[in-house]
Amino acid sequence: MCPAPGLLCTFGDAVLDVVVELSRLPVADDDVPGEIALCAGGQAANVAAWYVVLGGRARLATRLGDDRTGILASAMLAEHGVEVVGGRGGKTGIVTSFVTPDGKRSMVSDRGAGAELDPLDVEDAWFERGGRLHLSGYALFGEHSSSAAIVAGERARRAGATVSVDLSSAVLVATAGRAAVRRAVEACGATLVFANAAEHEAAGPLAVEETVVKHGAAGYVLVDGDGEHRHGAPRAGVVRDTTGAGDAFAAGWLLGGPELALDAARTCIATAGAMPPAVIRGGPGAGAGPGAGRGSESESERGRTVP
Repeated sequence: MCPAPGLLCTFGDAVLDVVVELSRLPVADDDVPGEIALCAGGQAANVAAWYVVLGGRARLATRLGDDRTGILASAMLAEHGVEVVGGRGGKTGIVTSFVTPDGKRSMVSDRGAGAELDPLDVEDAWFERGGRLHLSGYALFGEHSSSAAIVAGERARRAGATVSVDLSSAVLVATAGRAAVRRAVEACGATLVFANAAEHEAAGPLAVEETVVKHGAAGYVLVDGDGEHRHGAPRAGVVRDTTGAGDAFAAGWLLGGPELALDAARTCIATAGAMPPAVIRGGPGAGAGPGAGRGSESESERGRTVP
């Protein structure tokens, strides 16, 4: 029997997401119809929620504002089974995502209190032996939050947990610079890095055991000591919203490996927003939703995988 997956502690932003699904492109000085939804978000929050819904245990270490937005975001995460820990103060961040009819998205971000993660907020009790710490690049490479993320990595390894990093944004990586990114990844003790192709190119080679480079509908490339190994993504179809697909992919990988990662990403792009549907619960290898295994194909399975 395989041991149960350890606790995942994600470290980074938790925000309130405003998801705007456009029926058509906006018109200057006029309005267009669309669907607008509110949900908890932020890369670290998304990964934690997907990890729980897929069958694992997750804790989110973040900094929320001491405002009504923070209360709402925390309550939404609790509904997904995510324990929220960390400091409070200031204004909770808000991200507005605009999704066009073809499923493409653009975002406007106000990180709020998430940009002020403090090393003094980090606690040993957040981590456990056999578990994992997953760091958002927004935290690890942020001007004010980098030291807190590095301290979290040190505490996690001392507790017997392993560390992974998501590079998060090519612009963020390029702004920080390759040398600073390499130093931060090494300082936090990461052994696994997730990146899309642009982030990977911006960062250059990193001193980790494995790098998973996401290529959207084309699948992913695993870079390790034996070289590069390219893997395709099955099935093609209609995409509703690509927001958070990379976070779902990372959660699935950390919990159950490549197959669960692709299943989770496929489920994510079939729904609006980055948070998972609360009804899907599986576990490693179970797939991300009804029919996600070898049985009948659900609507979410007919979507195009965009990790």
